[in-house]
Amino acid sequence: MRVVGASPAGNPYRGTLGKGEAVRIFTGGVVPEGADAIVIQEDTEATEATETDVTIKEAAQKGRHVRVAGLDFAAGDVLASAGKRLGPRDLSLLAAGDVPDVEVRRRPRVAFVATGDELSRPGEARKPGGIVASSGYGLSALIARWGGEAMDLGLLPDRIEAFAELPEKAKGADMLITLGGASVGDHDLVQRALGPKGFALDFWKIAMRPGKPLIFGRLQQTPFLGLPGNPVSTLVCAILFVRPAISALLGASDDTQTQTARLARDMEQNDTRQDYVRARIIWRDGEPWVEPFAVQDSSMQQVFAEADALILRSPHAPAAKAGERVEIISLAGA
Repeated sequence: MRVVGASPAGNPYRGTLGKGEAVRIFTGGVVPEGADAIVIQEDTEATEATETDVTIKEAAQKGRHVRVAGLDFAAGDVLASAGKRLGPRDLSLLAAGDVPDVEVRRRPRVAFVATGDELSRPGEARKPGGIVASSGYGLSALIARWGGEAMDLGLLPDRIEAFAELPEKAKGADMLITLGGASVGDHDLVQRALGPKGFALDFWKIAMRPGKPLIFGRLQQTPFLGLPGNPVSTLVCAILFVRPAISALLGASDDTQTQTARLARDMEQNDTRQDYVRARIIWRDGEPWVEPFAVQDSSMQQVFAEADALILRSPHAPAAKAGERVEIISLAGA
């Protein structure tokens, strides 16, 4: 065949191929008019030093090595649906679709404050009978991982006048969370301190473990969530309530999904509360088994850090034997 030109990427051959003619094409080049097949260079042989003629050593097949227009996507295709969190692959796809700008939602601003006279920051002098305020650091990291922007408002003493400053401190937040201050007496403190500032209670206390003393309401127009102070309770409640709230603010679906696994050891009958039991995942014969930790105290953060999943046990669930299937929430995203 006679070679009549070349079609490198970005500089297409302008003519139309006739009978017995070929064009040298490079990766990314446009197939010229009159051509419908490509033979790779390894299957050809130049018959003259000038390379004006070429011998085809393998039979050409129509459409082989040709990427048709619209192979990846076509005009009018939706490249990213509303509610999807855009990752690196999505951004690359949108750019390939020649989309210079996309309308997105900003990261929801989630303000939180830890309450309690006993609290101090890590590294600070410990108060008599005091404890380190630790769960806010985990909560802040989770908020960022779930697509929010964390606003740490610090520590508040257990005084009405301190709580009364919250509306001003939380200005601009899309959600306000207190860590601690959700038990019986503290609940009254929240109501008394924030009631005159526009706080309206929706519900208080949930039949779950850990996390029973949970408050939800609104502080003026801002959703308000009062999480229990025990650190494991704080973070488990964050997984169950804060994560879907952030998803809703982003216009996305909640990523918290349950799956099933086999129980690695027996569990006793459950009581009146829905239980979220910390457990480690063990793989046997290609499927997950879950082994609950022996002690489930809501202050034990080391157990929570070592856990791979939460086993869901409904209220009044009967005793479960090893090998039975149970529902779990993976902690891989937490």
